[in-house]
Amino acid sequence: MPAKKKKKTTTKAKPQSKVVKPKNGVQYNQTEFFDCVQESCGLDNRKQAKEVYNSFATMIQVALKKGYKIPLPGIGKIQVRHSKARMGRNPQTGEPIRISAKKRVRLSPNKALKDAVL
Repeated sequence: MPAKKKKKTTTKAKPQSKVVKPKNGVQYNQTEFFDCVQESCGLDNRKQAKEVYNSFATMIQVALKKGYKIPLPGIGKIQVRHSKARMGRNPQTGEPIRISAKKRVRLSPNKALKDAVL
């Protein structure tokens, strides 16, 4: 009986995106954000990064307006949710007030994002 050949298991290396640190240490400004997008995507300049991002943002806005749920692999799902009308209370006076129904944009994070961040 010939010896069994072992299958080679290759692990794909996760792409390491370069992250530009925010100057104030807490939050990106637009320039820093587009620099980060440029570095991560390998684009030639910041203008291209801005165009890519603006196209992506417009696509998401149009899809949400039509009522679609948008899966973002590795991040979560974006959708529009409807909240019902309800009764609330004015915190200063204690007077009951009516809060009208409205639509809200909701990002439901998936397990991969939760595990990576939390």
